[in-house]
Amino acid sequence: MSEMANTDPEGVDGVRMTWNVWPRTKVEASKCVIPLAATIAVIRPHPDIPRLPYAPLRCKTCTSALNPFARVDFTAKIWICPFCYQRNHFPPHYAAISETNLPGELYPQYSTVEYALPHNPDPSASPSPVFLFLLDTCLIEEEIQYLKSALRQAIGLLPDNALVGFVSFGTQVQVHELGFSDMSKVYVFRGSKEISKDQILEQLGLVAATSGRRPHKGPTGFPNSGVTRFLLPASDCEYTLNALLDELQTDQWPVPPGRRPARCTGVALSVASGLLSACNPGTGARIIALVGGPCTEGPGTIVSKDLSDPVRSHKDLDKDAAPYFKKAVKFYEGLAKQLVSQGHVLDLFASALDQVGVAEMKVAVERTGGLVVLAESFGHSVFKDSFKRVFEDGEQSLGLCFNGTLEINCSKEIKIQGIIGPCTSMEKKGPSVADTVIGEGNTTAWKMCGLDKSTCLTVMFDLTSSDRSNTPGAVNPQLYLQFLTSYQSPDGQLVLRVTTVTRRWVDSSVSSEELVQGFDQETAAVVMARYASLKMETEETFDATRWLDRFLIRLCSKFGDYRKDDPSSFTLNPSFSLFPQFMFNLRRSQFVQVFNNSPDETAYFRMLLNRENISNAAVMIQPSLISYSFNSLPAPALLDVASIAADRILLLDSYFSVVIFHGMTIAQWRNLGYQNQPEHQAFAQLLQAPHDDAQMIIRDRFPVPRLVVCDQHGSQARFLLAKLNPSATYNNAHEMAAGSDVIFTDDVSLQVFFEHLQRLAVQS
Repeated sequence: MSEMANTDPEGVDGVRMTWNVWPRTKVEASKCVIPLAATIAVIRPHPDIPRLPYAPLRCKTCTSALNPFARVDFTAKIWICPFCYQRNHFPPHYAAISETNLPGELYPQYSTVEYALPHNPDPSASPSPVFLFLLDTCLIEEEIQYLKSALRQAIGLLPDNALVGFVSFGTQVQVHELGFSDMSKVYVFRGSKEISKDQILEQLGLVAATSGRRPHKGPTGFPNSGVTRFLLPASDCEYTLNALLDELQTDQWPVPPGRRPARCTGVALSVASGLLSACNPGTGARIIALVGGPCTEGPGTIVSKDLSDPVRSHKDLDKDAAPYFKKAVKFYEGLAKQLVSQGHVLDLFASALDQVGVAEMKVAVERTGGLVVLAESFGHSVFKDSFKRVFEDGEQSLGLCFNGTLEINCSKEIKIQGIIGPCTSMEKKGPSVADTVIGEGNTTAWKMCGLDKSTCLTVMFDLTSSDRSNTPGAVNPQLYLQFLTSYQSPDGQLVLRVTTVTRRWVDSSVSSEELVQGFDQETAAVVMARYASLKMETEETFDATRWLDRFLIRLCSKFGDYRKDDPSSFTLNPSFSLFPQFMFNLRRSQFVQVFNNSPDETAYFRMLLNRENISNAAVMIQPSLISYSFNSLPAPALLDVASIAADRILLLDSYFSVVIFHGMTIAQWRNLGYQNQPEHQAFAQLLQAPHDDAQMIIRDRFPVPRLVVCDQHGSQARFLLAKLNPSATYNNAHEMAAGSDVIFTDDVSLQVFFEHLQRLAVQS
């Protein structure tokens, strides 16, 4: 069992918590320092999850679903809900149940089950998924060619029943009518002013879809067959689309010297979501936006057309010197609201050397559960391979699902503050809503327009402030949480996934031993990173480093073993021993140190931090390092400059990039071509091994990471050096072993950080 636990810490349920035993009172919880939080991989596939072909039984007071923790009286055919203690009668079709004849949802090992919900008998009500491609044409010829080949490949990979639409934009927006195959027919919208949804529908001739009476249904089940002029099954319009791509040119609008091209990204996105609003409610649809530069025209503008004006930096945002920022964010918040109400997703593929406005668009991508990929060019493997993965089937498929909602039920002492991650609050009030809000809060239900196999949400909890009540709950030693996720799978099946988990209450005022054993350091580090990132975005003048330091010092004071005022006596229980190191790396990571990153990059990194599972997010915070050498098998190495040696190859995985770093001697031998000589077979294998391992990492990851192959003292070596602990700097270079390296920095090393931490933690 223990081996299994190591390989898959999330288990069948896909749930991990900062604390696996919970203190009983709000006061005790605040003394635990790290907040009570759970992360859930909402639809992560697992071979042990059964799919039941019927709808679940729900409790009549709190609507939670029947689960293995319910107390069942088989003779009276009654079940008692573990959340609200309500007695519920089984319906007649459960009459045959007994201790030996259980329905699937009562099997003790099935804490997670999926219900395949019966379909609407009207086949037109669950139409095929829609992919609306939105293409930037203000690009140089070379980039447009890269983009065309990526699109041709994508269209070839789409399932035949998927519906496809095509919109291109530059100075103006062109909506292409694919259903008109005799010649290319285009509707053009001006890019300089905001257009309402109704105006868009009217101009596209789709106005019947919004009028009061129900128009007759068209052939693909859209209420207004007019929209099928623009959205066609992939199998029908492949030829038209390829012909259209052949004719597509870069934006023909003249650009004076010293000016940026006029690009109306905002209007284009409005038009795309307006067009999709003519679809039937409940249709799963994605806008796939391919953007190659900043918006300079109309709503959503992030920079002026004058090239002497740089795109806003973090410093500008801090000083309130970014004149377009707030207005653009407000525009995208409105767009996000419209897309969420329609249930549609915005995916953003941004490829440019300068910023394109990811920081402003973040709200629309994150609230709709969209994908985001940031690359330097449409010809770069980061874009090409990631884009292909979106449409691939089989093992490599992302498992893109539509129209998700998540509901959470919890024991009555527990309150939900909110969720950090790709979703939107549905403002559904209930007794378990907390007074304080973190992220998407004020609700017990959230909408996820788009979700996939790796989507992971962080739920922040609080406890009721009233001390122990005299309800049966006060004597119940267990707490219960239930996550209900309903969604439409890629094949159109409606699924409800129910995960019910239980943990133990402990009285931590008596002993903290059990609490300590239940601490999950990796999850805690990731939750702190997500919480700090959220605060950096929403609170003015928030100092993340000081905030994290204070948390860490309080945690070590509370749970460390030491004599007062004696730093040398300080020791930490193994359950906490890795946490300070995670915090050290988090303080230095791109999530907290925004210097040297553009606001777009920071927004991109944070979006991925908030949606990936714990193991992946932990690698973003604290990269993994593997060392390859002649005399030993590949082995994990310390994330420290001391791991660099002339006769070693290092493989660094920092999630967004994978770095293969050759020591000096290895690089010299390689440059001399030793690996090609038959007697140096072992050297050839040593050179190849890290490349094979890097490919394994790259194959399973989305977005595809950037591969950097570099040598010691080469310019690209900075990708590795930036992530290492600077235990050797120019201050102590004289103590160095030959062939190792120093880092030129005034940053504190992990050793110094630890010494300071010990000193502060033991202070009386």
